[in-house]
Amino acid sequence: MLPTRRDFRFHLPPSRVRNWHGRGAHVSHFFNALSIFFPVGERYFIASVRAHRNRVTDAGLNDEVGIFIGQEAMHGREHESYNRLIAQAGLPADKLERCVAKVLSLTQQATPPAWQLSSTIALEHFTAILADRLLRDDELLQGSVEEFRNLWLWHSIEETEHKGVAYDVWQQVMGRGAAAYAVRTGGMLVTAAAFVTLVTAFSAVLIENDPHLRDQRGGYRELLQFLLGRKGLVRASLPAWLAYFRPSFHPWQHDNRALLRKIKRIGPQARTTAMAQAA
Repeated sequence: MLPTRRDFRFHLPPSRVRNWHGRGAHVSHFFNALSIFFPVGERYFIASVRAHRNRVTDAGLNDEVGIFIGQEAMHGREHESYNRLIAQAGLPADKLERCVAKVLSLTQQATPPAWQLSSTIALEHFTAILADRLLRDDELLQGSVEEFRNLWLWHSIEETEHKGVAYDVWQQVMGRGAAAYAVRTGGMLVTAAAFVTLVTAFSAVLIENDPHLRDQRGGYRELLQFLLGRKGLVRASLPAWLAYFRPSFHPWQHDNRALLRKIKRIGPQARTTAMAQAA
């Protein structure tokens, strides 16, 4: 499918950045930790796909790559604004973002372009899984502050729209043989270990540095239930993550285009701003 570039801007209330999620501050900081990855991460994705764009011979895919780059740039911009609010709340967002930048810079210096693209399609799979869960299960953002909910829904919709673009670039430049499979799955294992470790650590850093939190034990229980409970975000996502290791895997084997209709649920303020700027 052809993704759509939307120039949405979200006006997140600064006073709620530490506690905007319906299930409390600990869950809010889990999402805040994810946000810290996005500005640097989106630039890494763009660079890794651009490094192979001259080998993309399919005109339709080349058009999709252009929109993919535009969408990722918009995501980076909005999460930069989001992350500034986290920093202004007295939390070490800048320090954590520098850590992400250092890890990805070392990856670019130490690995060939094929491995960088492998890590990109692995991380795109993570974001596609998260997006599917947020769009599919309304309870995951239930009771959240509307502006934050809108931002995560918008990001989820666009991640779903372009979830196959980097993967299609991978298949065009790397093929479908045993060597490509080994690099793809090896990249996922390394990337998954690093990503899960850093997200866990970043969430804990934000929580432990938030002076407004009192019930730490209860808050951590709520976060673990949100992630690992019967309908928890991580627990419910495991089958989709394992599907990546099928030799015949492609992101659109899980066709969830019907969920994209939830673009209508994004609040009118974000839509009006977007249309005014587009004009």
